[in-house]
Amino acid sequence: MKRFAMITSFLLTLPALAADIVIEDAWVRAPAPGQAVVGGFLQITSPGDDASLVAASTPFAGTTELHEMSMQDGVMKMRPVPYIRLPKGQAVKLAPGGLHLMLIDLKKPLKAGDKVPLTLKILSNKKTSLHEVSAEVRDPLATRK
Repeated sequence: MKRFAMITSFLLTLPALAADIVIEDAWVRAPAPGQAVVGGFLQITSPGDDASLVAASTPFAGTTELHEMSMQDGVMKMRPVPYIRLPKGQAVKLAPGGLHLMLIDLKKPLKAGDKVPLTLKILSNKKTSLHEVSAEVRDPLATRK
């Protein structure tokens, strides 16, 4: 009986730990006409040690990847990354020109003001949690609302 109480107590704390992840200012850049790939941006803070954003998805795109842009030999390069570290208590900004999401093979046209549902998968202490967020589609020239 003691073991059951201990396991139940532990399981009840998992949602509370997952709820402590803070996701703010989620937005997606509005695509140009005919464009099938757009960037997604947000700020994410994890209260736990050893946390990483390991995946993202949306029903609005065929694929969603984690990406990084960096300057190499005077050339801006973009590449997918397997995860994005979330240092304890530090806000990690996914923004134009740096870490970001890439929504690839858009399934429908998007315009400023639309909402894009995103699911973020966080790995923390060898456990995964899913976090739902609604990202606003913003004007292609917007960098911050």
